[in-house]
Amino acid sequence: MQKWRESSVTFILKVITSYCPANKQPIAQVQQGTVQDLDECIKASKEAWQVWADMPAPARGEIVRQIGEALRAKLVPLGQLVAVEMGKIKPEGIGEVQEYVDICDFAVGLSRMVGGSVLPSERPGHVLMENWNPLGVVGVITAFNFPVAVYGWNSAIAMVCGDTLVWKGAPTTPLVSIATTKIVESVLVKNNLPGAVSALCCGGADVGTAMAKDERLPLVSFTGSTSVGNKVALMVQERFGRHLLELGGNNAIIVDEDADPEMVVRAALFACVGTAGQRCTTTRRLILHHTLHDVIVERLVKAYGNFMSRIGDPLDDGTLYGPMHSQQGIDGFLATVQEAQALGGKVVFGGKVIEREGYFVEPTIITGLPHDAPVVHKETFAPIAYILKCSSVDEGISWNNEVKQGLSSSLFTQNLANVFKWLGPKGSDCGIININIPTNGAEIGGAFGGEKHTGGGRESGSDAWKQYMRRSTCTINYTKELPLAQGIKFE
Repeated sequence: MQKWRESSVTFILKVITSYCPANKQPIAQVQQGTVQDLDECIKASKEAWQVWADMPAPARGEIVRQIGEALRAKLVPLGQLVAVEMGKIKPEGIGEVQEYVDICDFAVGLSRMVGGSVLPSERPGHVLMENWNPLGVVGVITAFNFPVAVYGWNSAIAMVCGDTLVWKGAPTTPLVSIATTKIVESVLVKNNLPGAVSALCCGGADVGTAMAKDERLPLVSFTGSTSVGNKVALMVQERFGRHLLELGGNNAIIVDEDADPEMVVRAALFACVGTAGQRCTTTRRLILHHTLHDVIVERLVKAYGNFMSRIGDPLDDGTLYGPMHSQQGIDGFLATVQEAQALGGKVVFGGKVIEREGYFVEPTIITGLPHDAPVVHKETFAPIAYILKCSSVDEGISWNNEVKQGLSSSLFTQNLANVFKWLGPKGSDCGIININIPTNGAEIGGAFGGEKHTGGGRESGSDAWKQYMRRSTCTINYTKELPLAQGIKFE
C-alpha cells in the first residue's frame, strides 16, 4: 500500500516464519494480512486508480520504465533473496528479476501502441471503431516458484493499460514480495504517485478467497495448482468477473528418430532438473522414438550422475541444483516415486532424499511405465522424469495431448514435415510449442500460458494486454441522416 503497517486486527494476529529451503533455518518472521487488511488495500488501490487512469498511457509507460531501472539497480540483491527464500540457484534468481526488467521494457513500448481499430462501416457517413479502457483494480495471486517474475508479467502490462493492482504473493516467500513492492513503491512515491497503485497484502488462503469473491476486482490473475485454480475460477465466475489462470503443466519432449541424441540430453537435463523440477514448464515426460530410446537413456543417466557434484547451496557459484522449496515438496516426491514403483516403474536414477541439511532430493528418472499410467498423467512438482518409448511422431503427439494439462511441449526433429505437423491443428495442443529446445525457459515477447487444465490464461507479451482492459465497439454518425444497419427501414 501507500503506507506500510501491521495488521489492523490485532486480536487475530498471525505471524509466519520464512525459512531458507537450503538449510531449513528461519530467516525472518512476517505478520500476515487479514481479510480486513485486504479491504483496506482494495479501497486504497481504487482511490489510486482515480489518479492513475487519468495519466496518458505513455506517461504511465515512463513510470514503468523507471520501475525497470530501479529493478536493474537491485538485480543481484533481489535475485539473491529469491535464491535464499525460494531455493532456486542464484543465476535463476537473478534471471527471474531480469524477466521483470524485460517485461518493463516491453511494456514501455506497448504504452505507445496499445489501442483499438478503425473498421469499415456499412453505413455512409459513419465510423466504426474499437476502444480500449482499463478494467480498474486487478487482483494478482502468485506462487512460490516464481515469486518476482509472475507479478512482473502482470503488473508491468496492467499498469501501462491503466489498471492498479492488489498483490497476494505466496505465504512462503513474503520477504521477496515485500522487497519487490518496496522497489516499485519507491518509484511511485518519487513521482508523487500513490503507492497503492501497486498494493501488497501478505496473507493466506482466506485472503485469496476474499480476492476471488470481491466484485471490486474485475480481474483476478491466479498462478498455482490446478485444484486451487479451479476453485478460484468458480468463485470469480459466480460474480461474473474475469479470471486469468496459469496452472499446472505435464510437459513432454518428443524425440524423433533423426534427432541429435547429445542435443536431446543437454536439453532434457535442464528441462527436467532445472529449478529442482519446480517450474510449471518443467519436462515431466520424455517420449523417445524406439530407435533412440536406449542410447538416450544411457547418456541421460550418465549426465545425471555427473550432475550430482553440482548440487548445493543456491548462493554458491558452482551450484546448478538447489533444494525443493518445502517439506510438502519432499512428501510429494516420495509419494510419487513409491506410486510409480508400485505400478511397475523402474527407478534408473535417483528416487531418494539426499541426506544433508535442507530440502534436497535426487533428480529422478523412471522407466518402464505405460504412457497412460495414472502416475504419468499426474503432475508432481518435483524433479521426476518418466521416459516413454514410442513408435512414431504421430504416436508421440497423441501421448503428448492425452494428459489434462496443456502448457508446454517440445519436439526434437530435423524432419520439416514433422515440424509443421507438430505446429498444425493435429499437432501439440499446448499453449507453448517448441522445436529443438527445452520445454522451459520462455521469453517475455510471446504470450505465456496453456490450454485445458492449465487454465487458458495468457500473460506477458504479444496481445496478452487485452486481458487487462475492456473493449467497446463504437459507431459514430457524423451526418444528419440516420440509416440503420442491415438496410432496415423503420418508418
